Amino acid sequence: MAAPAQPKKIVAPTVSQINAEFVTQLACKYWAPHIKKKSPFDIKVIEDIYEKEIVKSSQYLENYLWMNYSPEVSSKAYLMSICCMVNEKFRENVPAWETFKKKPDHFPFFFKCILKAALAETDGEFSLHEQTVLLLFLDHCFNSLEVDLIRSQVQQLISLPMWMGLQPARLELELKKTPKLRKFWNLIKKNDEKMDPEAREQAYQERRFLSQLIQKFISVLKSVPLSEPVTMDKVHYCERFIELMIDLEALLPTRRWFNTILDDSHLLVHCYLSNLVHREEDGHLFSQLLDMLKFYTGFEINDQTGNALTENEMTTIHYDRITSLQRAAFAHFPELYDFALSNVAEVDTRESLVKFFGPLSSNTLHQVASYLCLLPTLPKNEDTTFDKEFLLELLVSRHERRISQIQQLNQMPLYPTEKIIWDENIVPTEYYSGEGCLALPKLNLQFLTLHDYLLRNFNLFRLESTYEIRQDIEDSVSRMKPWQSEYGGVVFGGWARMAQPIVAFTVVEVAKPNIGENWPTRVRADVTINLNVRDHIKDEWEGLRKHDVCFLITVRPTKPYGTKFDRRRPFIEQIGLVYVRGCEIQGMLDDKGRVIEDGPEPRPNLRGESRTFRVFLDPNQYQQDMTNTIQNGAEDVYETFNIIMRRKPKENNFKAVLETIRNLMNTDCVVPDWLHDIILGYGDPSSAHYSKMPNQIATLDFNDTFLSIEHLKTSFPGHNVKVTVDDPALQIPPFRITFPVRSGKGKKRKDADGEDEDTEEAKTLIVEPHVIPNRGPYPYNQPKRNTIQFTHTQIEAIRAGMQPGLTMVVGPPGTGKTDVAVQIISNIYHNFPEQRTLIVTHSNQALNQLFEKIMALDIDERHLLRLGHGEEELETEKDFSRYGRVNYVLARRIELLEEVKRLQKSLGVPGDASYTCETAGYFFLYQVMSRWEEYISKVKNKGRSYEEDMEIAEGCFRHIKKIFTQLEEFRASELLRSGLDRSKYLLVKEAKIIAMTCTHAALKRHDLVKLGFKYDNILMEEAAQILEIETFIPLLLQNPQDGFSRLKRWIMIGDHHQLPPVIKNMAFQKYSNMEQSLFTRFVRVGVPTVDLDAQGRARASLCNLYNWRYKNLGNLPHVQLLPEFSTANAGLLYDFQLINVEDFQGVGESEPNPYFYQNLGEAEYVVALFMYMCLLGYPADKISILTTYNGQKHLIRDIINRRCGSNPLIGRPNKVTTVDRFQGQQNDYILLSLVRTRAVGHLRDVRRLVVAMSRARLGLYIFARVSLFQNCFELTPAFSQLTARPLHLHIIPTEPFPTSRKNGERPSHEVQIIKNMPQMANFVYNMYLHLIQTTHHYHQTLLQLPPAMVEEGEELQSQETELETEEEASPAQTDLSSLTDATSSQESSASRNEATCSQTESTPSETGASSHSEATPAASDTTAAVAGPVAVSAEAHAPQDVTPAPEETK
Repeated sequence: MAAPAQPKKIVAPTVSQINAEFVTQLACKYWAPHIKKKSPFDIKVIEDIYEKEIVKSSQYLENYLWMNYSPEVSSKAYLMSICCMVNEKFRENVPAWETFKKKPDHFPFFFKCILKAALAETDGEFSLHEQTVLLLFLDHCFNSLEVDLIRSQVQQLISLPMWMGLQPARLELELKKTPKLRKFWNLIKKNDEKMDPEAREQAYQERRFLSQLIQKFISVLKSVPLSEPVTMDKVHYCERFIELMIDLEALLPTRRWFNTILDDSHLLVHCYLSNLVHREEDGHLFSQLLDMLKFYTGFEINDQTGNALTENEMTTIHYDRITSLQRAAFAHFPELYDFALSNVAEVDTRESLVKFFGPLSSNTLHQVASYLCLLPTLPKNEDTTFDKEFLLELLVSRHERRISQIQQLNQMPLYPTEKIIWDENIVPTEYYSGEGCLALPKLNLQFLTLHDYLLRNFNLFRLESTYEIRQDIEDSVSRMKPWQSEYGGVVFGGWARMAQPIVAFTVVEVAKPNIGENWPTRVRADVTINLNVRDHIKDEWEGLRKHDVCFLITVRPTKPYGTKFDRRRPFIEQIGLVYVRGCEIQGMLDDKGRVIEDGPEPRPNLRGESRTFRVFLDPNQYQQDMTNTIQNGAEDVYETFNIIMRRKPKENNFKAVLETIRNLMNTDCVVPDWLHDIILGYGDPSSAHYSKMPNQIATLDFNDTFLSIEHLKTSFPGHNVKVTVDDPALQIPPFRITFPVRSGKGKKRKDADGEDEDTEEAKTLIVEPHVIPNRGPYPYNQPKRNTIQFTHTQIEAIRAGMQPGLTMVVGPPGTGKTDVAVQIISNIYHNFPEQRTLIVTHSNQALNQLFEKIMALDIDERHLLRLGHGEEELETEKDFSRYGRVNYVLARRIELLEEVKRLQKSLGVPGDASYTCETAGYFFLYQVMSRWEEYISKVKNKGRSYEEDMEIAEGCFRHIKKIFTQLEEFRASELLRSGLDRSKYLLVKEAKIIAMTCTHAALKRHDLVKLGFKYDNILMEEAAQILEIETFIPLLLQNPQDGFSRLKRWIMIGDHHQLPPVIKNMAFQKYSNMEQSLFTRFVRVGVPTVDLDAQGRARASLCNLYNWRYKNLGNLPHVQLLPEFSTANAGLLYDFQLINVEDFQGVGESEPNPYFYQNLGEAEYVVALFMYMCLLGYPADKISILTTYNGQKHLIRDIINRRCGSNPLIGRPNKVTTVDRFQGQQNDYILLSLVRTRAVGHLRDVRRLVVAMSRARLGLYIFARVSLFQNCFELTPAFSQLTARPLHLHIIPTEPFPTSRKNGERPSHEVQIIKNMPQMANFVYNMYLHLIQTTHHYHQTLLQLPPAMVEEGEELQSQETELETEEEASPAQTDLSSLTDATSSQESSASRNEATCSQTESTPSETGASSHSEATPAASDTTAAVAGPVAVSAEAHAPQDVTPAPEETK
């Protein structure tokens, strides 16, 4: 039964809507770009808006605030408005500094005002809440050092002169440590003396800014009471301040000088002793942030040189600190003699330090600290102002032994437990708004060391998978409905596919620890479950493989039998969940209790329902739990488990990836020298470009890259091409090109003539055509050729890819990225036959596209190998997987031995030469070679046709020789008997081009390294869609040779202007910037890129909608010339149009669940246009329907099911999906629904807009609320073009498909303007009736309606009822009403089943919230009668219970 309607939702506007109206009115008056006459600037407007706290207005910053900013009008409200707007842009992940770069004049003044305000007294003009906003703004500035404008201001705050803030003794100590700094310090002092007093005072203020900010923070921190109520403003201020400190410590340019200042201020000691740390509720996040800050202050790096410190160096530093303390104690404090004379290991623990220093007086402790230059000297006869607790903590925390970072990591359990899974500060819910601060690492531009780089990625990857695990646990366990039985035990009232109750659990083995470790080497347990379930689910459980990860869960429900589970309330307390522990399957046990091994043999059939699995537990976790049980008397976790949960294999590879990262951190990571600094974000970003590499190659064979000599000349504009042969007939490809290689250390020529000569020489290319030797007499011996005429930028990308170094290719949509990639691979294969190339992509689909194109080029297929599970999707009969290649080798061996047999027979040689590869080898040596040599010696007298004849003869011999060469290579497969050994041999020795996805590389790194896998080049496709860490791991899939990496080339091809990697949790995506790929970071750092600049996918007019985002992206000639691009879209006046959709029945967007957006009007309109196009004759598979939200996707699919069903006159669109899912795909016609009517939402991310605009080849029709989207600054370049055309749909109903009308021509048929959705629905309905009547099948169709068309019948009637409100019904409509009345009642239930079916078929990530949620029906019963199909569609999408996906769910 449908839920009762809630019409009140439409009536009363919310406060935010009223405020939004207020801002919209102001925007239209003062700054909206589409308003021609704007009112003059008024400072009061800014004050008003700031008072009302509406800062999310569109274009307010760009077109009003910053445009009119000057020192004269600067005020508190003005400053705060700008800061709020910038913070908001960072929160929404859109570029924030562009406006300031365009008008940089007043920025220095503005920045100084911010600094002054940040230090102002909190009870003064600026409140603490406002100063928290300023702290966040400063944090964004420090994290934007790549922006010149920001860097120039920030550098004045953080550089060597800031050490003015140190106490004199400490300054002296630091300058003594690094002698070269003293020279700079003296220079600074001299320069200061030359300054005029005012400038000097200003400089001093800036240098002392951070020191003063720390002091201000300490005073705020001390004002927090221990137990009395505290304002949250104070807590938030403290959290944001620590976040700023962490970010300054985690960047080398700021850390270099700031770390000493921070250490000198003893901030950490103050924080750890503060009341806030001891407040459990309010101080939890603060404590977590503090631990992160402590970690970074003691990070294993030399602040001055930036070099990572080894374990030994860290130990030496620790020993130096302790011994200097012992020396001071020995010399000046007799009461510490025992301490001074003890050995270091005895006194460097916290307990022993407290034992020695605890009894001393406060004054004595102060004197000890001042000897170590930690505090200023205590004047004689004066008591210290510091309390004893502070002084003791200062000395102890500084000198206690620290556990090394790598040890900490090795002792960390890899599986998350209940403590982490539900900790909101570490794994926030999907509703994270971006407002708060979190205890998470951030991925920014730069990292301290490779260890820091890997560690941040390790933590984020671990937490992102923890978030997904939480969703799975909540889903599975709540489906099992655990309730408390009347006897106090647990009873399960439901069932779950992915979870089962545990019947018995026993730990069967705890192995002894390795030497030097305190955790067991392995812990194994047996889990017994009862599989009384459907056969296919039973098969899934029995199919659990070795290394699959499961979770063991303890629930102790407190709710009685039958209690309904409420998803809006906290999960843990409702379910009574107590423990979660991870485990890894070893295998299922047979009747005799032995593990059933995975293998080709069939599995034994086990009787009964009971099954036992042997699992590995996490030894680190087991150790921690047991210690807790023994020391604290806690219960034994391992005796309480009552649920085991499994996960989908595709989403369950987190443990293997985490182990890979941890192994990398335990080995000496050898990254090539030419890449090391770039990966960390330092040094010259162009240092790895081929033009700066010392081993640049002068002459390269471009093989079949060029189609002719003219093509070659146009490919190098501005170069002088010299061909070695003058005869035009011989100037045919393939070509070898010799480039002028310029060594960086050449002497500069001073005379002008010399310079000309030098540049002339630098632009001369020497081209040498060469002939590929004849490969044999058969047609299949002829090499395959490239047929693509590459553009000059594509040629530059190919050239860069063939040279050693780092090549980054930015490929906008439709610019031939894959063709470039394949040509690079082919050219490397031919130029460097001994080198091996690794291909890595994000998706199996991209890998398969690459492979299909590689096969079309001149590459021997025995050198191709594809690893992973995606090879099944390859559209070819050939199998490129490991075992597929083994079978190919064996089959090819038999074919070649047959050829040897034929040859032996033709030569009349007796014996069995074709028995094995070995006998064939001897046959070649003694029979074939001897005859060939004899033949060569006889052919001495050179006739005129000698060369030609000889070429043919040599070709035949090459063909024969190749047979025996291949057989020699295949000989190994005769000696290796097992398929596994043969496949390993192929991987390590035979294959020259090895392809895999980045996930496969991360999972299998350990195995590949163990095998001795080697490669010289890496090519990455879709590089901007791969997670940072998954891009990095493929660099390290081999062991270094003599301490160096053998990697020579790294080619990355991607497009950072399209969507980034998918991160499901909003907090990691926004706060930690985890969605930033390595490709995008390199672009931000300034690594040179080759930008492909000619697209051949879409009409030029469609390309204009997104080409503004790229550097001069133009069109290939065929886009203008081919008829499909120059012909108009039949039945439609424009090739692209933005169609305004107003509220339908008073409703725009609806949100039945958080972030599950739907828009009925748009959904109906889109489907109506699709039906119209199909009725005109467009092929349905040439049309795709896209939308920006999952909710709308499901609604449209529903309407398609009901409207079109399996109707042969209409058909179904090629795809109905989200923009994010459709990235990398294309279609001729795209219908796009933007859904939102209240706020722009995640389309504000320009990358999503670029993907949406670039999917169509010939026609793009966008349905949206125009007034909302045209006001959004980020979308202006596209929407200004879209709004230049009429905003009502213009159709030409009498023009059939295909048309001969040229694009842009006035049509000869009548144009009809559609004002709204009901009019379009009515029109399509009448058009459909007319079509049926004219084909004389109208009555027949109604009488012989197949089952699938029942919906069609109802749909016709419901549209008819909808249209009765607007115009008179046609007589034909009444015939349908009797039929539909009968079916309407069963229809709504059928539609619900339909929704449920779609839920079971699609994957959770795709359905997101749609799979379950209690959607509010679109309208009341009365409306349903009028709206017909629309109301039912929304209702059809009323699935039950599951966590809704966030708005950005992809």
